[in-house]
Amino acid sequence: MRPCCRILMGYGSRSSSVFGSPQPKLNDIVTHNLSKLQSRRQKRSCNSQIVGYIGVIDPNRRVFSVSDSNWGQTRVCKTTSRVGNTSSSRRGILVIPNVASDIRNHSTSVETQVNGKTSFESIYIQGGLNVKPLVIEKIETDHGDVVREEESRVEVNGSNVNVNIGNSKGLNDTKDERELSDIEKEAWSLLRDSVVSYCGNPVGTLAATDPADKTPLNYDQVFIRDFVPSALAFLLNGEADIVKNFLLHTLQLQSWEKTVDCHSPGQGLMPASFKVKTVPLDGMNGAFEEVLDPDFGESAIGRVAPVDSGLWWIILLRAYGKITRDYALQERVDFQTGIRLVLNLCLKNGFDMFPTLLVTDGSCMIDRRMGIHGHPLEIQALFYSALRCSREMLIVNDGTKDLVAAINNRLSALSFHMREYYWVDMKKINEIYRYKTEEYSTDAVNKFNIYPDQIPSWLVDWIPEEGGYLIGNLQPAHMDFRFFTLGNLWSIVSSLGTHKQNEGILNLIEAKWDDFVAQMPLKICYPALEYEEWRIITGGDPKNTPWSYHNGGSWPTLLWQFTLACIKMGRTELAQKAVDLAEKRLSADQWPEYYDTKSGRFIGKQSRLFQTWTIAGYLTSKMLLENPEKASLLLWEEDYELLETCVCALTKTGRKKCSRLAAKSQIAV
Repeated sequence: MRPCCRILMGYGSRSSSVFGSPQPKLNDIVTHNLSKLQSRRQKRSCNSQIVGYIGVIDPNRRVFSVSDSNWGQTRVCKTTSRVGNTSSSRRGILVIPNVASDIRNHSTSVETQVNGKTSFESIYIQGGLNVKPLVIEKIETDHGDVVREEESRVEVNGSNVNVNIGNSKGLNDTKDERELSDIEKEAWSLLRDSVVSYCGNPVGTLAATDPADKTPLNYDQVFIRDFVPSALAFLLNGEADIVKNFLLHTLQLQSWEKTVDCHSPGQGLMPASFKVKTVPLDGMNGAFEEVLDPDFGESAIGRVAPVDSGLWWIILLRAYGKITRDYALQERVDFQTGIRLVLNLCLKNGFDMFPTLLVTDGSCMIDRRMGIHGHPLEIQALFYSALRCSREMLIVNDGTKDLVAAINNRLSALSFHMREYYWVDMKKINEIYRYKTEEYSTDAVNKFNIYPDQIPSWLVDWIPEEGGYLIGNLQPAHMDFRFFTLGNLWSIVSSLGTHKQNEGILNLIEAKWDDFVAQMPLKICYPALEYEEWRIITGGDPKNTPWSYHNGGSWPTLLWQFTLACIKMGRTELAQKAVDLAEKRLSADQWPEYYDTKSGRFIGKQSRLFQTWTIAGYLTSKMLLENPEKASLLLWEEDYELLETCVCALTKTGRKKCSRLAAKSQIAV
């Protein structure tokens, strides 16, 4: 019996809505249709066109619709079993209540109510669900062939609207025909073996596919951050469907109600991961259905919300449009709303005095206690990138102009803050060494009251004359001088650092190659926490022992980001050197998740084998080096307007001078 896929509509949830916004103001037609849907919410038959809410996974979770290519779409399928050598064809009916190829002109609009500040949202649906559905019938034969009969137009309120079914506009028609090496062929085979399907469509890749792993924990799930290199590999190879499906389904999961101990986080939170589960259908012997079971952190170790998931999602959405030139996806109203919900979480005003995002420990790739709580570099670099992506993708109108202005203001303040206060080189460290403390003044040099004794002894002799980096964290009276690789590389990719700073980061990596790369690229951070420092900061974490896992382990997945940074800065020879080094061991070692020891000599003691983002990171690096011009689609150049923009308005008051103007010589390109 093949699974029957259906949409689980959360109209019974107290906080759910069509786009996940709390109780949006809908027109009378939509309200009327929703009330009719609520009256049918107890119907669970696969023959129903709208299937009501059913709590199949977690009693604390309410279910929102999980659709394919358009919001509000439902699937109804009938399946028959194979008996002996005889089987019948399987017939599925796809019902789309509201579809349009031109979202802005035909189907939807977004209006925002603003009371002096950026606010979300009243969303109005023109025509609501009062439309004649587009029906696509798909017949699967015994040989696996698929015959489609479809209508190409849908009637909305009496008007015909063009509909594109399965369109991948701009997708590369021809793939790279270069003869692949044996290791590349193996990598592609393993990557395809990791693909997860939902309702017959690919929606992501498993974190790892180690056949010997008897306790996979959550490595048998699709992670948003882990899927990014897989998505880029598929996109660069001309295979966009899996990426589009992934973006669609994770967008729908964003609107699920999340609850931990009776508390719900912000509505725009993206899940860390999701799993496709098969559950039996009530009252139907032998029948079952597939459902998506997301994890927003309520099952994670430490119960930490994945702050980086929403940022990676926005970055991937932009990459999808750039590579495929299918910009219609990001212009859809549900995607526009999804972007705005993520930004609502990030741009919300709080007590913080800094433009950086304040997060807890373990809220990103380093998802265990490692002393990165506060304002870690990795989150700030991804935040900056997501803001730049959002500014490109948001449709500017009366409802979004205030949000775009808020994005510009935050970008300006964030870029200055990171370039001015996070950057260290030999000159800056010497300056910190001579800091005076306890300065009470708007003109203070030591603004964060950093004590010179915080400069670690290893740094004094380690930092070269040429080169520098962005430190790992900055808070009042605290600077984390560890080098975090992902944050520094992504600062180059996104132009968060100046051109000179970006060059300095790569110069440092080259000068300290034996520390960052050695026998396997690349260290996730340097140096490792050891001895009493390790016990205090990690709590004695047995997985994050010195030079292992997140505590100075070597992660091959960082190759693709290193390659992007090197291509941008014209240093492809560095990337090629790292890829060649990794190529010698990855296949022989069965594609480990990470490596241990200071030189990266041993496979990690708890490392999963056949780790998907290790495989995908290698493939993406190879394709980018073969076609460096494609890297430009994934990069950001310097935005010179940000350098000239000051939003603090201090120059108008005359009470104190602007820090940006005083430090302009230091932040210039």
